[in-house]
Amino acid sequence: MPGLDDALFGRSVVYVCEHNDKGALGLVLNKPSEMRVKDLFAKVDLPLARHDLQDDLVGVGGPLHTERGFVLHDPMGDEEGSVYASSLQVPGGFEMTTSRDVLEALSVGAGPKRVRIMLGYASWGEGQLESELAENNWLTVAADASVVFDTPAASQWQHAVALLGLDSGNLAVGSGHC
Repeated sequence: MPGLDDALFGRSVVYVCEHNDKGALGLVLNKPSEMRVKDLFAKVDLPLARHDLQDDLVGVGGPLHTERGFVLHDPMGDEEGSVYASSLQVPGGFEMTTSRDVLEALSVGAGPKRVRIMLGYASWGEGQLESELAENNWLTVAADASVVFDTPAASQWQHAVALLGLDSGNLAVGSGHC
């Protein structure tokens, strides 16, 4: 919501990859770092044959474990699982992979067609996200591939809000609690 005044989470689009009774894990999609994907690949000693990704910015996926990489991508497996190790099938029909093999596939020009690469993640403890939702700190919208992969970071929040049929300029800062 517009009233959430936080450098990382204010006007952020968070893709919730896992949510269960123990808590939630998500990736912030619209907060790019200054590092380019080609520079990340150089840091992990891999070439990058995917020229479409060279100048993309690595995202800041969240404040936790910012040295750890996460790749959100189109599915590459079948009903039995992903072709990549350490992959999680996430709501919305995507996969989230934390293993190096997806980077190795991208380095030779293969791998998933659409990817978002980020460092770090966000998490909420048991009941924490539910509490924040009850306090109207977040809007929720179903996952949409066009927001995740095709919309520039600077426009993702407005695009996600528009999926709810709302104009982001008309959202009030305060909530409607009595």
